Amino acid sequence: MSGRRLELPARLQLLADWVPRGAALVDVGTDHAYLPVWLTLEGRLRSAIACDLRSGPLSRGRGTAEHYGVLDRIKFRRCDGLAGVSPQEADTVVIAGLGGENIVSILAGAAWTADGNHTLLLQPQTRAEELRAFLCANGYAIRRERLVVDRGTMYPVLEVSAGTQNLTPGQMYGGACLIYDPLGGRYLVEQILRLQAAVAGLNRAGRPEAAQKADHMRNIMESLLELWEEWRHANGS
Repeated sequence: MSGRRLELPARLQLLADWVPRGAALVDVGTDHAYLPVWLTLEGRLRSAIACDLRSGPLSRGRGTAEHYGVLDRIKFRRCDGLAGVSPQEADTVVIAGLGGENIVSILAGAAWTADGNHTLLLQPQTRAEELRAFLCANGYAIRRERLVVDRGTMYPVLEVSAGTQNLTPGQMYGGACLIYDPLGGRYLVEQILRLQAAVAGLNRAGRPEAAQKADHMRNIMESLLELWEEWRHANGS
């Protein structure tokens, strides 16, 4: 160990806190490899694989690992999602900093992540509702979910494993289990405002299919408002 101190941004720190001690980790879309480097420095991992689709981020990741003296303890692989990782090499998969639709694509290409032997830690930057819908429809269950603010932006972090789960339309957009999260009310309001803006745009379009989609979004907004009332009651607001 180099003795240098690595500080993680808030969203990565939450993910690091959730990685089980002694995990065999694969970090997808690793970029600077801050997460596997930090966990390795802390002695928290049995093994670590850092993956990225592009050579630039992998080069930066290797640079981080070398800077902190752990280059020989992390494997770096250039691959698309989990295409370069076998199920036996990892028990914990982190996919962070990508859009929800990109995380869906990665998981769809690696069905073994739903085999019951892997914990997934997912942090979608956008379109979290698409990710939650995919998980429910494909043999995964969200075990816990938490919100974190990083540089003024709020992100959901999900711990997922194999299982079955049904979510309401409101939970798809507003979180599977955020009723007691102190940031839950703000997150729900943000989703409602986002849908309101989308409905306004659809109304301006004036097409029958747009009107139908707007009605669907209004139904989701009603479900989100119910969740918001539930959150207020649970948190004494």
